[in-house]
Amino acid sequence: MMQKLTRKDKGFTLIELMIVIAIIGILAAIAIPNFISYRERSYNAAANADAKNAYTAAQAYFTDNPTGTASLTNLQSYGYVQSANVTTTASGTQAALAITAKHNASTRTYSVNASGTITY
Repeated sequence: MMQKLTRKDKGFTLIELMIVIAIIGILAAIAIPNFISYRERSYNAAANADAKNAYTAAQAYFTDNPTGTASLTNLQSYGYVQSANVTTTASGTQAALAITAKHNASTRTYSVNASGTITY
């Protein structure tokens, strides 16, 4: 025989638990795509910052060596510190400088020319 529930019996009904699980599922469906887009933006920001910093170091290098050729080693000796998981290349002279930076987890590559214009 079925017993009648009394006030001493505590707990949640199956319907209440299913509603809570549905609400959590809806919130997760909203939050996960936003998190992925925030992460992609942070990867791009790291690569963009590395491109800017490499250009600044290149300008310092060319101030001391106007006829020199830029390389990553030269830029590092003038204060450029490469971020983790960002691949940066530098080449060229002061008039024909070419710097690229790309985060390993991103599809976007940032390029800096001799005038300091950053494109992707």
